[in-house]
Amino acid sequence: MQQDEDHTQPLFNALPPAVVALALAIFGVELVISAGQQGLAGGAGGVGWRVQAIRDFAYPGGLLDWVIQNHAWTSPELRRFVTYPFVHLSFTHALFVVVFLLALGKMVGEVFGNLAVLVIFFVSAIFGAVIYDGLAGSAQALVGGYPAVYGLIGAYSFLLWVHYGVRGENQIRAFSLIGFLLGIQLLFGLIFGGSRDWVADVSGFVMGFALAPMLAPGAARRLLDKLRQR
Repeated sequence: MQQDEDHTQPLFNALPPAVVALALAIFGVELVISAGQQGLAGGAGGVGWRVQAIRDFAYPGGLLDWVIQNHAWTSPELRRFVTYPFVHLSFTHALFVVVFLLALGKMVGEVFGNLAVLVIFFVSAIFGAVIYDGLAGSAQALVGGYPAVYGLIGAYSFLLWVHYGVRGENQIRAFSLIGFLLGIQLLFGLIFGGSRDWVADVSGFVMGFALAPMLAPGAARRLLDKLRQR
């Protein structure tokens, strides 16, 4: 009797390498910080590792204005545009980001590829910080990977938007996930009070959606074909 094929395989083997690398980086940083807070690493100084990490790597409100006014285009502070997604306010905060990253990153990575995942992640994070700084006008530091992950949600929503369009279905359904998540954020904000970091999240989503058609397989070839026809 022929045995059924074994479809079991390690989780990370089924994920695009770029997604694995991002998830390990985020979770690794959080494990070190959490270990310090629990007194398992760093001695007495480990308790303050999270505060120190936020101070050194989060995106502070007003940074963009400072860079422009001082023409500080090569300042080390610019690193904060890409480091803030790897620092979180708590273990739970980081865990939810990693869960979303693994789920959305897998779907986006399988279609667009590893490089596209990295581009969407970091460009969405940068764009989210810029819009947050420009529109929210908040002095509160921007912390955590949600703007970058929302960029992946935007790319995934683009895939759904195309899918529903091809099938002749209502393409508004493609935005169900982002609508649900923003609704949850609004509810929690009303109940517990919230910050304006949702501006960065929405901006990350918009950038991810906008980048998706440019990073789709064959997009560069189609663009060249159109340019040659002119």
